[in-house]
Parts: sequence; structure tokens; C-alpha cells
Amino acid sequence: MSADKDEDPRMNGIKSKIRVVPDFPKPGIMFQDITTLLLDPKAFKDTLDLFVERYKDRNISVVAGIEARGFIFGPPIALAIGAKFIPLRKPGKLPGEVISEDYVLEYGKDCLQMHVGAVQPEERALVVDDLIATGGTLCAAMNLLERVGAEVVECACVIELPDLKGRERLKGKPLYVLVESH
Repeated sequence: MSADKDEDPRMNGIKSKIRVVPDFPKPGIMFQDITTLLLDPKAFKDTLDLFVERYKDRNISVVAGIEARGFIFGPPIALAIGAKFIPLRKPGKLPGEVISEDYVLEYGKDCLQMHVGAVQPEERALVVDDLIATGGTLCAAMNLLERVGAEVVECACVIELPDLKGRERLKGKPLYVLVESH
């Protein structure tokens, strides 16, 4: 599900603040740069407010943010809805015992890790990232959470690249996005 761009005037402000950088990080990639969104306090706040409005009454106890840009949006959402924040990191970044999930993304391979014991069975989780492209990263995040018994309620991203069909890889889990980029 996408936010209704016609009914909420905040959407145009958010979309207008996302810069597209051609051929980054590799040739052929049209990188969706959210750093320009972060430079505009109103657009940044509107982005967070839209997510908080959606999730404040959903009984979510865990917000899992994907490294690195999920760390920008996840913690303020978690604080606002009264949930804990769990960082999902690249290998070697978390001390202590971790569980890992390898995955393929639009321009290579990677791995996500989470601390063992960070999430308890039957906790309700929201996965947050800045963007969904092919869906590999979100699938890896959901797999990590589900392996420890959490219920993934939804995935939330600022941007979706619908032409890459990442939504189709999410095993039927709902996806909420604010902006589509073609």
C-alpha cells in the first residue's frame, strides 16, 4: 500500500526533496538520495509524522531498522509509538552473539545481522528502511525477525521503485511507502 498522494499535501513536499543521482553507486543505478530530504526539517518531520500516524495504534513492540538509512527513520518512529528499536546491521558491526541472513540485492550480495535475544517470540515488528528496490534486504530483515518468532506486521519505506517488483518478493507482507519513483 502506498500513502494516498492525492489526499495528503505533505507527499509532494517529501517527494520534491528526494534527489536522484545517476550511476551511483554503480553505472545504471539511479540512486534515490534522501540526504536532501533530511536537510529540510519540515519534509523530514512530515515523513516521520506520516509513519507515526500509521503505526501509533498498531500494537507494535519492535521497530527494526536496516543499516544504514533505516537507522535515520526507525528510532524516532520507535520512540513515538513506544516501541524498542533493533538495528539490523552488516557483518562485524554488532558485538556479542548474532544471527545472520545472507541475501541478494539489486547490485550485489550482502548479509544482515541482529543480536540474539533482541527480539522475543510473538513480538509485533515493523521493518523500516528508506527504499525498496528488488526486496532482497526487506526479505532478509523479515527472515531474521521471523526466525526468532516475531510477527512482522508490515514493512515501511520512504521510497519504492515499483519497476523492480520488490513488493512481489515480500511473501504477502504488507508494504507501506510514501513515494514511488519510476
